[in-house]
Amino acid sequence: MPKNITIFTTNTCAYCSMVKRWLGAKGYQYEEVNLDEHPHRQQEALAISGQLTVPITVVTKHDDSQQVVVGFNLAQLAPAVA
Repeated sequence: MPKNITIFTTNTCAYCSMVKRWLGAKGYQYEEVNLDEHPHRQQEALAISGQLTVPITVVTKHDDSQQVVVGFNLAQLAPAVA
């Protein structure tokens, strides 16, 4: 179980909803940072992922290492949260 999961989203992002729905179905808690509501955090999202797209899911493990998954990519997301 990860220590923390943060998802950077926007209001119009269909893949963001898919990531949130998948994590919820698996019973994972997460923090959502909606970039439409918090535009001052866009630079943070870019620095973390190197991307200007959402969703950006940041999985923080108990050793404080982080894995960043861009988009709805279950091949990366499932092992990241396992």
